[in-house]
Amino acid sequence: MNNMLIQRSDQQQKSRKCLENRLLKHSVLFSVQDEAVDKSNFKNCNHIAFYRRQKLLHPGKSLYQALLDSVTLCNDSVKLQIINEENKVPLLVEIYAIEGNIFRLKINEVAPLKSRYEVPDVLIKEPTTQRLFMAQKEAGILVLTCVGEDRKLHITANPFQIELESKGETILSVNTSGLLYFEHLQPPPQNSKTTAQKKEDTSIDSSQVTQAWFDSGISPSSIGLDFSLHGCEHVYGIPEHAETLLLKNTSDDDAYRLFNLDVYGHKIYDKMGIYGSVPFLLAHKPDRTSGIFWLNSSETLVEINTKAVMEHVPSRSPPDITKQRVVPQTDVHWMSESGIIDVFLLMGPTPFDIFKQYAQLTGTQALPPLFSLGYHQCRWNYEDEQDVKAVDAGFDEHDIPYDVIWLDIEHTESKRYFTWDKKKFQHPERMQELLKRKKRKLVVIIDPHIKVDPMYTLYSEAKKKGYFVKDRKGQDFEGICWPGSSSYLDFTNPEVREWYADQFSFKSYKGSTDILFVWNDMNEPSVFKGAELTMQRDAVHHGNWEHREVHNLYGFYQQMATAEGLIKRSGGQNRPFVLTRSFFAGSQKYGAVWTGDNIAEWSYLKISIPMLLTISIAGISFCGADVGGFIGDPEPELLVRWYQAGAYQPFFRGHANIESKRREPWLFGDENTRIIREAIRERYTLLPYLYSLFYRAHTTAEPVMRPLWVEFPKEQETFGVEDEYMLGNALLVHPVIEQEATTVNVLLPGSDEVWYDLRRFRRLDYPGTLKIPVTLESIPVFQRGGSVVPLKTTVGRSTEWMTDISYELRVALDSKDFAVGELYLDDGHSFQYLHKKQFLHRKFIFHKNVFSSSCADEIGQYHTKCVVERVLILGVQKQPTSVTASLQSKRGKYFILHFNFLKCYCNGSTNYRWQMTTLKRQL
Repeated sequence: MNNMLIQRSDQQQKSRKCLENRLLKHSVLFSVQDEAVDKSNFKNCNHIAFYRRQKLLHPGKSLYQALLDSVTLCNDSVKLQIINEENKVPLLVEIYAIEGNIFRLKINEVAPLKSRYEVPDVLIKEPTTQRLFMAQKEAGILVLTCVGEDRKLHITANPFQIELESKGETILSVNTSGLLYFEHLQPPPQNSKTTAQKKEDTSIDSSQVTQAWFDSGISPSSIGLDFSLHGCEHVYGIPEHAETLLLKNTSDDDAYRLFNLDVYGHKIYDKMGIYGSVPFLLAHKPDRTSGIFWLNSSETLVEINTKAVMEHVPSRSPPDITKQRVVPQTDVHWMSESGIIDVFLLMGPTPFDIFKQYAQLTGTQALPPLFSLGYHQCRWNYEDEQDVKAVDAGFDEHDIPYDVIWLDIEHTESKRYFTWDKKKFQHPERMQELLKRKKRKLVVIIDPHIKVDPMYTLYSEAKKKGYFVKDRKGQDFEGICWPGSSSYLDFTNPEVREWYADQFSFKSYKGSTDILFVWNDMNEPSVFKGAELTMQRDAVHHGNWEHREVHNLYGFYQQMATAEGLIKRSGGQNRPFVLTRSFFAGSQKYGAVWTGDNIAEWSYLKISIPMLLTISIAGISFCGADVGGFIGDPEPELLVRWYQAGAYQPFFRGHANIESKRREPWLFGDENTRIIREAIRERYTLLPYLYSLFYRAHTTAEPVMRPLWVEFPKEQETFGVEDEYMLGNALLVHPVIEQEATTVNVLLPGSDEVWYDLRRFRRLDYPGTLKIPVTLESIPVFQRGGSVVPLKTTVGRSTEWMTDISYELRVALDSKDFAVGELYLDDGHSFQYLHKKQFLHRKFIFHKNVFSSSCADEIGQYHTKCVVERVLILGVQKQPTSVTASLQSKRGKYFILHFNFLKCYCNGSTNYRWQMTTLKRQL
């Protein structure tokens, strides 16, 4: 087996040489041997013209004032105009109160020269509004309120400012620093300048930029606005950056950048934009969480400044005596290259309220097919059908479960997507049939660039239909990527997306079967010889919109079209699986994301945790990092630790680039193979809990992987923790991220909480920071008292082998001897849970020494052969003298209880076991 893999390395060397020759032939300035990003290829803030222009507007009194006489109260909104005191250009302000404790603020030109871009397709529907009423209008103040609610919105006329208030407390204010900035569209000047002059002209007066027109003849149209979050010093979100969980204060040239880029071996602890952008920021303090969702798909920069401010304190003293206190305040300044100001202000007040409010706007995480929660094996590239067969057999030979093997770009015919290399993959359907017999799946890569080749059917058909992005002269845009000269499908066009979805049909995609799923890579989009390795900003999309307007949406739209294609392929019956590298707000509706081209170093394992936590709280629960690091060769200890961490993260894939040595899990010696096997098997044991968490993410928007502060919002010591996390509400995971570690410091939060070692069942009654000994065998994982975690009693070769394997319920009692949990199951692959309500959702409660199972959702109807074989109760304080089992019938609901035995652990040591009679009947 191993000899076969060694032989493959010779083939790999040949393939690598061919690749390098192809890249040289096409003058691609890129080396697969580069170990880290060359930042000289990418802009910093001072290189960004609209940022430089906006930074010339300093904090202070705003130049805008509200015209309160223009106020109009409509059924769904309040409208008014504001005007710039210097250039006298009016803007239209629209304010909406949205059901669920959300405000929406839109600012646009009253009469623009042409329409400005407004982001479509990200919101799942037009939000349901509530009518706003005028509670006060006098002395330059307008107060708006909703009937029967305690939230108010205060508008100050001069200078124009907005304050949001809840229960008498100011939560958030708008334009407090006076940084509202709006470049209105203008006709080209009569005396046009040379291109060189235009590029150099970035001067502004105090009111409006002296604009340098783009070569396309469009004037710059950047926008900006500041917000103040009162009482907050902890802010999170706005992925994707290889940065800390807690957002940092920014300097003048170091703002957080949201601009999707192909950054190979991205630097860590850096605010540069990488593969995805979600313009959603969360602010948290012990008694409230709030959020800002800036709906703009152009390049966006975010500045953050946390400071101390003086606040008046209500007092019973005489009115002429005032008291003050120092409180924190975080100012957030958003700047975008174009579009309109369209921002949603989420009022919480709890973290879970914020998640629901954001999902109400952009949608929840798609419920993934069960197989995709298993382990995925990938590399660039598995060479041919024999290589795939050998790797697949290796997992069985070493008794390691896995679900999916992946094929990178080399599986195609000269990088023509939707094709197969005729020599290496002569019989793709037969290869997939062999995988299917083993109940496993295949994922193939399909990138957005299309090889320029008139003989390539996909290219010629797309060109004939006019489906490619255009350059500003109206010709198909061409750039360099893996195939060489390539054109790029315009996924912003609904007609293109529909046509692209049809390419996944079995008739169109020759050699594909129903076990083939898709990986969208390079979709920032990546253009090797382009500025910043991406598409030029004046390329033209559907609707005559320039690329600068839609850049951050490109990957979002490709994943949308791909997911729709897989659904259509199954006649609307089965759930898709699509992994994307580039993403935007709302990408959670279409599949999974990963953190991109990381490096096989300890620091990248460490940074992966806050990166995944940030993506998770921004709505995308199905996320992961390449186990082992994509670039380079991990030492065995690092690889082991990465597998142990990945096993407790939502998306679990091992991946390596073409220059890396082979690293299948069994290639690092027997002892490391044993430990990696155990980590992967732990993942498969945990699948019932994980799948139930994804159902919660799908239905209630709760993140699968979440920072400690989400579960413990009043515990300030959790607010900056990023080396451990909660998996759901029941498991606390602390990966080992330091080399040769013998101990780790674990924070077990909550003064009233009880925690249990997940493997040894030891009860920990004294939360706080504990020094926990560790060996290479495992990482610290703790179950929270008060929870019930469903597990599988054993594992199979893949998820599909485990359908009928029995369950174990791990019941961990809290300080009041109470526990609650749930189990969700369905067929694991179809939409029948939606269309025909074919699912089972059970709720488990331990209370007053009674353990009960009941239906959590009466609508669900699902028949399963699976049984609950074991119930383990942790934390029993007193030895029971007897155990009684009883069943109550409930028509139409099926769930089999089959207790072979029940265990109770008293204080983590004494074990009480009862043999139980088999209980099988309709519930």
